[in-house]
Amino acid sequence: MPRRILVTGAAGFIGAALSSRLLDLGHEVFGADNFNDYYTPALKEARIARLEGRRGFSMARLDIADKAALQDAFAKFRPEVVVNLAAQAGVRYSLKNPDSYIRSNIVGFLNILECCRHADPQPRLLYASSSSVYGGNREMPFREDQKVDNPVSLYAATKKSNELMAHSYSHLYGFQTLGFRFFTVYGPWGRPDMAYWLFADAMLAGRPIKVFNNGDMLRDFTYVDDIVAGVVASVEAAERLPQCDVYNIGNNRSERLLDMIRTLADALGVGEPKMEFLPMQDGDVPATFASIDKLQAAVGYTPTTTIQEGLPKFAAWFREWKATH
Repeated sequence: MPRRILVTGAAGFIGAALSSRLLDLGHEVFGADNFNDYYTPALKEARIARLEGRRGFSMARLDIADKAALQDAFAKFRPEVVVNLAAQAGVRYSLKNPDSYIRSNIVGFLNILECCRHADPQPRLLYASSSSVYGGNREMPFREDQKVDNPVSLYAATKKSNELMAHSYSHLYGFQTLGFRFFTVYGPWGRPDMAYWLFADAMLAGRPIKVFNNGDMLRDFTYVDDIVAGVVASVEAAERLPQCDVYNIGNNRSERLLDMIRTLADALGVGEPKMEFLPMQDGDVPATFASIDKLQAAVGYTPTTTIQEGLPKFAAWFREWKATH
């Protein structure tokens, strides 16, 4: 059944892909984004340009930290479902600009919760958490029942805070809150601050790529379409899901970083990449690996895209993007 769905962060990587898919399925989508300059707003504008004009899509330029503007959007659209993807992203940037994480991820998320609380009827809330909440955990794969009280970055701490805040509001005010711990999302229209983008950019320019922890890294790389499929399945099955819960969305595989680099180099056709090996950066973790059993049992989530399939799709898009920008 078509729903009215508010997607915050709609100009972001996942937000734009999710909005497009929801429109494909006949839902009405109200997008919200502040188009900040954490990375080039031109990319965000280009993502939204692909959505504007589509039947069922409307857009507001607003910051979720601006409570009055957010309240106006709720009053205007009266969403049945809210998917909150707006956040200050990035582990390393949180060491440089912590204030932006508190403003967006704490104050902004509180505003989302307050708007849901006071809406009549109250919408269901789905929101982005992060695999970063697992911090220094060493037991693999990461499971939702593991302790996540040891964040190693402020970004991770804000995402864990979101889970706690959502739990308290769901308990106190009775509306549904479902959190999703995303694992290293990649694909076309991705984020310029992510390693795979930085690697591709350096490879095409003939520059050495910076490889941290001397390459001894493992990541659960998850193709954006698989992420979107998991969120969409959860939106459409929300009535039969718990009132409050948290789920991993990953690829259920942990890939060696050096293998990813060589797969990307092959996809770009650049030969053997030049690499500068560096120590681990503050706030980073050596490995991530998602158990997806919980979401699979709940909504049948089954990722289908390997890095051997997904990275060439990104590489083809990236070459075209670089040629025109």
